[in-house]
Amino acid sequence: MDQAKPFRIAKREVWEAFNRVKANQGAAGVDGQSIADFEANLSANLYKLWNRLSSGSYFPPPVRRVDIPKASGGTRPLGIPTVADRIAQEVVRRALEPNLEPAFHADSYGYRKGKSAIDAVAKARERCWRFDWVLDLDIKGFFDSLDWKLTLAAVRRHTNSPWVLLYIERWLKAPVQMEDGSIVARTTGTPQGGVISPLLANLFLHHAFDTWMTEKFPHIPFERYADDALCHCRSEAQARFLQDALKARLAECKLELHPEKTRIVYCKDVARKGDYPSIHFDFLGFQFRARKVRWVVKGKEVFAHSFLPAVSPKAQTRIGREIRRWALHHRSDKSLEDLARMYNPVIRGWISYYSHFYRTQLRPTLKRIDAYVIRWARRKYKRMVHQTKGGRDWFDRLRRKTPRLFAHWPLCHGNGRTSGAV
Repeated sequence: MDQAKPFRIAKREVWEAFNRVKANQGAAGVDGQSIADFEANLSANLYKLWNRLSSGSYFPPPVRRVDIPKASGGTRPLGIPTVADRIAQEVVRRALEPNLEPAFHADSYGYRKGKSAIDAVAKARERCWRFDWVLDLDIKGFFDSLDWKLTLAAVRRHTNSPWVLLYIERWLKAPVQMEDGSIVARTTGTPQGGVISPLLANLFLHHAFDTWMTEKFPHIPFERYADDALCHCRSEAQARFLQDALKARLAECKLELHPEKTRIVYCKDVARKGDYPSIHFDFLGFQFRARKVRWVVKGKEVFAHSFLPAVSPKAQTRIGREIRRWALHHRSDKSLEDLARMYNPVIRGWISYYSHFYRTQLRPTLKRIDAYVIRWARRKYKRMVHQTKGGRDWFDRLRRKTPRLFAHWPLCHGNGRTSGAV
């Protein structure tokens, strides 16, 4: 350690941060430097970054902004830091996170080791069976609205490290480079896409929401994944009271509940009667609503409706668009084995996530791949061009011969009946 440096940052920490950033990959920032470019002169680049961090002379460059499409329409701004800046943010994240993790609420699931979105959905499913009402929260423009003064005050409650505080403040204030190349100053928020942003978001909502809920409404359980949150209530009146209280609380924290997207939902199923305008909600890519399930009671099949999550229509639309973008039927230069190798990792990812709950809901969307495979065969084998039945017969023979060639075939064409255990 160089004793002349004002900040004691181990070189090993910068090396470990680089390995984490490399594993996560990601696009180049405003300097156009890729991870491979950075790694081409790794030793010199890491030393330069460590030297600047340790001396206090590191200033983050602007964050490159790109707009990515949302499943519901419109776009979401994403901030892409440079590779070096991502490494610097990872150094700070590694220093700060151990102080925060023990303080975080058990029902905060986002961006935390040992917790996942699936854990949050599973807990929400369990509580929807016990509580009749859900307050589905949506914070308007959360990442763009974070107040810097309140964010830094929250950080100071958990660390007195001067370099951690210094660099977090600089990242909060870093400008944005728009897609036309113009540089725009910012006055609030933390860019989605930054390494440090998820931790700052969690910390802010830990104080603005989690601890406040625990103190003011300890009898109302919730699940929160970043800025997505559900609160489980006993009655509609309780949900409305909580909504009003949360509106005032978030206003104190300079945040706003989205007036249209925040909803009170009745978890209607076979045992819950009455007509209400909202009887379903979306959470982390799943839609919760009444669904038909099969139970085995004393050796007999019984069908009923239970309030359950399954892949949401928005997620299905997004998956369908991705399948269409593949244009698999135009890849007649590839063999089927090549196509399976190309697309199976993505298909497995969808199945791995969405098949945790009511997995058969995935079937219609994933079966679209089969239609493209048949169209591929008609292009590849000209004799099938005008033979609709010939293409389907060919596909059925192929699937029976190689039932696991494509990752979705066991789910879509095997025995995947939904039961009470979904």
